Amino acid sequence: MKPSIPKGTRDFSPEQVVKRNYIFDTIKDVFVKYGYQPIETPTMENLSTLTGKYGEEGDKLLFKVLNNGDYLAKADKEALAAQDAQKLTSSISKRGLRYDLTVPFARYVVMHQNDITFPFKRYQIQPVWRADRPQKGRYQEFYQCDVDVVGSDSLMYEAELVQIYDEVFAKLGIKVFVKVNNRKVLYGMAEAAGIADQFMTMTIAIDKLDKIGLEGVRKEMEGRGISSAAVTQIENMLQLKSLDELEKAFQQSPTGLKGIEELRQFHQYFDTKAPSNRVEFDITLARGLNYYTGCIFEVAVDTSVESQKEVVMGSIGGGGRYDDLTGVFGLKNVSGVGVSFGAARIYDVMEELNLYPEDSGNQLQILFIALDQAAHQYAFDCLNKVRAANINAELYPSPAKMKKQMKYATARNAQYTIIIGSNEMESGLLSFKNKDMRESLTLDAIIERLKL
Repeated sequence: MKPSIPKGTRDFSPEQVVKRNYIFDTIKDVFVKYGYQPIETPTMENLSTLTGKYGEEGDKLLFKVLNNGDYLAKADKEALAAQDAQKLTSSISKRGLRYDLTVPFARYVVMHQNDITFPFKRYQIQPVWRADRPQKGRYQEFYQCDVDVVGSDSLMYEAELVQIYDEVFAKLGIKVFVKVNNRKVLYGMAEAAGIADQFMTMTIAIDKLDKIGLEGVRKEMEGRGISSAAVTQIENMLQLKSLDELEKAFQQSPTGLKGIEELRQFHQYFDTKAPSNRVEFDITLARGLNYYTGCIFEVAVDTSVESQKEVVMGSIGGGGRYDDLTGVFGLKNVSGVGVSFGAARIYDVMEELNLYPEDSGNQLQILFIALDQAAHQYAFDCLNKVRAANINAELYPSPAKMKKQMKYATARNAQYTIIIGSNEMESGLLSFKNKDMRESLTLDAIIERLKL
């Protein structure tokens, strides 16, 4: 059988891993600069931890893991006979692959609440899994880079997290558009339209606006039982561009007015420093996950920038405030806020825009080439010395033909080759070369040059 990998997953070559690590290291450096600490959580979580946290749509995308051993022995026989997949799953699967890093983080905080200091600022860079339909920029296995703080209601942290977005993407060279909204504003829309009891239905539909358009959103809301009059009111509010305009529409919605107040407070902090990227209020931003309760954010490539206008990609980051998330695990009144970077999509955008540094895929600085066995032994001693100087180096495993060794050097993208034969051993002057130059230098001189 021809080997294959599951759909929605990818192999990464050494060069690709180096590029991905460049993204991770850039993000991590900013996280640490802002005072965040690393944690890791298991690949699998109990399904009871994951289900009910992502909304109806999200729950459908959870990867379930079959119980160990003879899982059918303890299966719900009635569900099995009736081919009731949903009911059967609960009896044969107790665990699932994590859908994101936020819910496992909330679980972590509850379990370790006596060991951490609040506010607790953490970052986490690990893979997640979603049973989504694979397409460009959307995979079933992908890395998330999350940064969160729990234990404070301060909107200072919302401003700090958007500053992190702004700084990371400036360092990566991607011009982005950071959209900002508040779930209380969305709830205010539902209240103003008289459909507060259908808030989630409205939010799920609005969250699909980019995919299905305004007419598609209207049809979905009406199809789910929202009246035409209410849909028209919602459509009118979605056209509003400023908080002042929205405030007039929310005179009968205390929750909506609270959302506007929070957005203004966010800007009081954030506007103290001019951003490198566009950061704007967007009332159509919904973020359909159940756990968001306050400010919400989403990041997209700014296609108004000439060099990026051809980029077709969904969001490359998102997040928000979640006042109630730890409460479902038994820890009440602990507010949190966090954002996530979509590393897989960022990787693809940087490939498309050719934004990686020239040396991001080049880890090998020197390849030693020996012309005979005695030179090979001599080269191995030289290899130890350059490695001791923290220079990345390798020696071809045998004194093969020069052409073969040079071909390997090219394939490894070595910055320099050092050729050693009997003359080099006798004189101590090694043939140090790349595509642009060739010199005879002592090993110490080569080390000093590469350490500069």
